[in-house]
Amino acid sequence: MAASAKVLDGGWGWAIVVASFMAQLLAYGSPQSVGVLYPEWLHAFQESKGMTAWVGSLVAGVGLIASPVCSACVDNFGARPVTIFSGVMVAGGLMLSAFAPNVQFLIFSYGIVVGLGCGLVYAATLTITCQYFDKRRGLALGIVTTGTSIGAFIYATAQNELIVLYGLDGCLLIIGAVALNIMACSGFMRPLNMPAYYLKQKAALERNTEEQLFEKPPLEDLKITAGSTANTPEKSLTVKELLITIDAKDIQTEKKTGRPLAGLAIMKAIKKRQQAYCKYMHSMYEILQDQAMVAFCIAVFLFSLGAFPPVLFIEDVAQSEGLIEEISVIPLVSIGAIATCVGKLALGILVDIRWINGIYLYAFTMFAAGVALLLIPLTKSYMGLQILSAVLGFFSGNWSLTSYITTKIVGLDRLTQAHGILMFFGGFGIMLGPPVVGWFFDWTQSYDLAFYFSGSCVVLGSFILFLLTLPCWNRKHSENDRPDVQYTSNCDKVASVA
Repeated sequence: MAASAKVLDGGWGWAIVVASFMAQLLAYGSPQSVGVLYPEWLHAFQESKGMTAWVGSLVAGVGLIASPVCSACVDNFGARPVTIFSGVMVAGGLMLSAFAPNVQFLIFSYGIVVGLGCGLVYAATLTITCQYFDKRRGLALGIVTTGTSIGAFIYATAQNELIVLYGLDGCLLIIGAVALNIMACSGFMRPLNMPAYYLKQKAALERNTEEQLFEKPPLEDLKITAGSTANTPEKSLTVKELLITIDAKDIQTEKKTGRPLAGLAIMKAIKKRQQAYCKYMHSMYEILQDQAMVAFCIAVFLFSLGAFPPVLFIEDVAQSEGLIEEISVIPLVSIGAIATCVGKLALGILVDIRWINGIYLYAFTMFAAGVALLLIPLTKSYMGLQILSAVLGFFSGNWSLTSYITTKIVGLDRLTQAHGILMFFGGFGIMLGPPVVGWFFDWTQSYDLAFYFSGSCVVLGSFILFLLTLPCWNRKHSENDRPDVQYTSNCDKVASVA
């Protein structure tokens, strides 16, 4: 296998981009356009709108909340096996949903199973793309992440036509069969390193074949990387190879002293796990001590709480108000999805301009989206809903700014942990938003109060983010604050994982 430095920013990496784009399109197409299915489920199961809304909220929120687990799976098993498994989960969940006898079963099959599968696809595609790109990582990730929006645009229309031709059950079976192609996309995800290397070596030690490892050269002479086959003195050991070498030495010492092989190793492993856990929790505590980071988490939670429900309810709003009898050829969900795709690209370009502050730009997009939400109850024409769907979709593209802003707040070294915390807040808001809106409708038999609540949450979040990140908060402690991190052009191009 060639060294990783020779295959970065080109070559097979573009095949990875295409495969990852298609995997996200196939996985997120139906969940992102779930608003087309929502009226059909209401009619089929005759449940309350609050209960039925849990299906759409879980499929969007479970993957975000479980993102740390999904990332750990990719790190341990690699992008290709995880993508294959996620393809089975997404396709299986969609097909199971065709046989759902009630909403509770649908919450499990569509909300949880498909949601976890989407989370695994998301983590795998972004990880493998980052491995293959360095200087062009921003462009590559930007192309990959637009797969969700384009998938929503295509699937919204496709699911509408399939429901007319084959019914709701036939539609779910067909898109579930199409989702099996996610496993075909995994075939292109050739790994640059061996994520299961450490596990294989540990298994070999347990089978009493560890003497083969003892023939390795001394630690100071072992200078290889996970992606190379030749000795390169200028490079150092990877973490996994270092652990293998240390464990091999420990076991050899235990054999010489006659002590049990497992006892000391288990105690050391437990101690290392405890130390790593304490260090991780302390790092999270330090991240949450940053006022700007806390304000950003609150803003993302309020934005997710208020801005996601229109994706699920906007078609039902049009039908409830009598503005349209059936879903149109180009549904409102499709209009919002394509506008989100344009918004991601446009806002990503704007944030690269030096004189534009990314945090304030995000606050402005939140304010504009909140105003659009507040105008939905006042709109009495289908054309007006189309315009508001486009506006709301465009400013919902501010998810492309989350990684950039997080990096500016906490630095590149803590980006992974901080972004995981941020996505947890976002996923929690997405899970709560649609049921809350549904409960408001069940209570008042109107969407007006629900969207006033949603719009107020988003506007409130924009003001919180703007006020808590003003420069005046840092004047008293400017001497103790860490110096601003200067980022190179490569770091500034880090694209969103949203």
